[in-house]
Amino acid sequence: MNKRDFLAAGALAGTMPPALSARATDKVASGPALLTVSGNVGRSNRGPLDPVLDQMMAKHGIVFDKAFAFDIAALRHLPSVTIRPTLEYDARVHVLTGPLLDTVLAAAGVPTGRPVQLGLRAIDGYTVSVSQQDARSYRMVVATHIDGQPMALGGLGPQWAVLDADRVAPFRDKPLKERFALCPWGLYHVAVGSG
Repeated sequence: MNKRDFLAAGALAGTMPPALSARATDKVASGPALLTVSGNVGRSNRGPLDPVLDQMMAKHGIVFDKAFAFDIAALRHLPSVTIRPTLEYDARVHVLTGPLLDTVLAAAGVPTGRPVQLGLRAIDGYTVSVSQQDARSYRMVVATHIDGQPMALGGLGPQWAVLDADRVAPFRDKPLKERFALCPWGLYHVAVGSG
């Protein structure tokens, strides 16, 4: 039997093996996790990476013992901000809305006051490293909406770690195509390490 069929059949029948179903009771989120923050987090609502159920993370080499997972409701519950950068893809100004990355990190219990390095990973494997201090000073946003619409998987979403490159000093004078190197669209994982 195909392993995907096995997992789906077990989930529908309620007969998942205990090792695979135990984590479901640990989840606070009511919807699917869209963003996972792992590493030096003070809050956790899920257990360690499961190489069977966390296939994409495992293939990207992500490993963790605990993490905080956000579903869309949890992200929307956080205070949001709006930025209006000119995007490199069409050279037009777009309205992006979502919580500050710093707000997301605080919700996951990431400590402040000491150097912290962040690994931002997109669904295609693109990863950037940025200090928490820089992310805060750049006012990086975990955008969930573009021009008033939720960002779709397969587009720039469901989340995009992005900054208002038109207004942030280190980026505003760069050519448009060079402004968003620190901004992975399709963001799904943030690794929090010591700086």
